Amino acid sequence: AGSDSGGGAGIQADLHAMRAMGCHGCSVITCLTAQSSTGVTGVHSPPTEFLRLQLNTLLDDLPPRAIKIGMLGSKELALEVGSFLQSLTSKFNEKHNEEE
Repeated sequence: AGSDSGGGAGIQADLHAMRAMGCHGCSVITCLTAQSSTGVTGVHSPPTEFLRLQLNTLLDDLPPRAIKIGMLGSKELALEVGSFLQSLTSKFNEKHNEEE
């Protein structure tokens, strides 16, 4: 998700909502905003390689039970998230087939 420096949306709001529901939320930052309650003055997206590093680091230790996707800062990041989700689907299907 994107990071909202004003705190009213983005990962800040997502983690707050997850905690309110008794969940532990992890985050992968897909973009940073310069933002207040009145508007957005700038957006910065991390390199795709760093997004991939965040995803794989969490996957190794805290595999997801649910995924919430927020703002994706660029086409390249959206494609990387899509590729990651496809790999998760493949791993889930392989594991499910082994259990049958």
